Amino acid sequence: MAEGLISRITGPVVVAEHMLGAKMYDIVTVGNEQLNGEIIRLDADEAVIQVYEDTAGLTIGESVVTTELPLSVELGPGLISSIYDGVQRPLPELVKQTGNFISRGVTIPGLDHEKKWEFVATVKPGDTVGPGDIIGTVREYHIEHRIMVPPTGGGVVREISGGEYTVDDTVCILEDGTGITLMQRWPVRKGRPYRKKLDPTLPLLTGQRIFDTLFPVTKGGTAMIPGGFGTGKTVSEQTLAKWSDTQIVVYIGCGERGNEMTDVLTEFPELTDPRTGKPLIHRTILIANTSNMPVAAREASIYTGITIGEYFRDMGYDVALMADSTSRWGEALREVSGRLEEMPGEEGYPAYLASRLAAFYERAGRVTCLGTDERMGSITIVGAVSPPGGDFSEPITQNTLRIAGTFWALDTTLAHARHFPAINWIKSYSLYLDSVQEWFADHVSEDWRELRERTMYLLQKEVELQEIVQLVGPDALPESEKAILEITRMLREDFLQQSAYDAVDSFCPLDKQYWMLKVILAYHDAIMKAMDRGTSIKLLLDLPVKSEIARMKEREDVNDIKAILGQIDENMSSVEGA
Repeated sequence: MAEGLISRITGPVVVAEHMLGAKMYDIVTVGNEQLNGEIIRLDADEAVIQVYEDTAGLTIGESVVTTELPLSVELGPGLISSIYDGVQRPLPELVKQTGNFISRGVTIPGLDHEKKWEFVATVKPGDTVGPGDIIGTVREYHIEHRIMVPPTGGGVVREISGGEYTVDDTVCILEDGTGITLMQRWPVRKGRPYRKKLDPTLPLLTGQRIFDTLFPVTKGGTAMIPGGFGTGKTVSEQTLAKWSDTQIVVYIGCGERGNEMTDVLTEFPELTDPRTGKPLIHRTILIANTSNMPVAAREASIYTGITIGEYFRDMGYDVALMADSTSRWGEALREVSGRLEEMPGEEGYPAYLASRLAAFYERAGRVTCLGTDERMGSITIVGAVSPPGGDFSEPITQNTLRIAGTFWALDTTLAHARHFPAINWIKSYSLYLDSVQEWFADHVSEDWRELRERTMYLLQKEVELQEIVQLVGPDALPESEKAILEITRMLREDFLQQSAYDAVDSFCPLDKQYWMLKVILAYHDAIMKAMDRGTSIKLLLDLPVKSEIARMKEREDVNDIKAILGQIDENMSSVEGA
């Protein structure tokens, strides 16, 4: 065990000498208060350490001791509904021990080591188990927490029995004497292994019309939400966390304001999952590293989150990971890099920013899990980006663009116009459309892609027409193009606009999304046909059915929306017969 002395202190970066024998990424205790830190550079007998806590009051000459272990998380029963800081210290337990103002040097394990869990064995003595095989289950709320053989273990089962155990108790002993407990430890900077990565063909359904219908992301895919201050990044991420059709959600509040994380922590326990009827917190793990918490722990927080997500993926579950926001994570990298006196890259970010971002997003994916039984799991990453001044040309946005499969561009103009979600449908895109087309054709309708393409064409046509209107005014447009402007207004206000706080509209099922879009486009087709027969556009745009279309988002029964198709025909007949 290497033991050295502090020779230099620069903010969260500490240099220790006499550290021969220490390894890269070892966790160390720093100073008399035993602050936690991680070795990030070695030079001869000097170790450069990023400290996960405030270094105020440290002095030259205090001791530094290595634990000889990398930064790791505890994985086992007790994770779900937990609230952690960036290095997996449970915040409620920290508050109990230190009060509202958390003291330094306090180390609390990520899991409760005293609580007993009811373990049900699913294998028997004499069975052969390999890496990733499930040996039993523990019930955690409504989730079946599957106890797996560690990725490096395996052998013939000698003893196993059900009963009540703590996470430290051995529940299974193999022939070679190896014991398996309910808990695993895993280094956060190393991705957990799997058998095979699968093609992204299943959409992640969110109940948000602009995401599901226009710019879908797949299970195991990656998405980014860039936007300036006040455009709704955090609300969008929270909405996705609430309603995405995954069994597990990992929400990382990475450098965000404390009041936003407080909203999440108070709101989630009160919300009900529309798919299970259970409290949403019963499938959620929250990692809170707010803007006033130590900057080095912020850098570690997304690795803590993704490792927990991979653990549930390995059980065969679909996981959604929300990182809010990767910009604050990049700023933490930049600050630590500056303290290390590294050569800065663009806008002061370290030269390795792109590779670090890519390594994080590459841990997403839908995979065939380790184990002899065939099971698939996925982890989908949605990262919010906060470009200064809404400038999408800054490094984090540009580097994330090269990696993410879906781009949901938030627009300040739309946000100021109170259009939410403020996703700009012209700038946004999804690279997964071809991958999910077959699924939508099988589960929604054969003409889903056609309706989606028609919608995008009309919305793009509106941009061209608006430019003409600004030059010559609306009266100069032909009547057919005036009709397009009215239909695109309906698409924007009656379909794309969606309230995250409305009891009915906050979650829109996929069949409802399809029929809402079909009704608006059917209204467009009916108007165009009636105009071809000489009917006045003024009469057509004043039809009573328009108010029914505007109220579609309030309807819970899809049959009420389907009935509007008949009302369109009746209204058209009455106008043309007049």
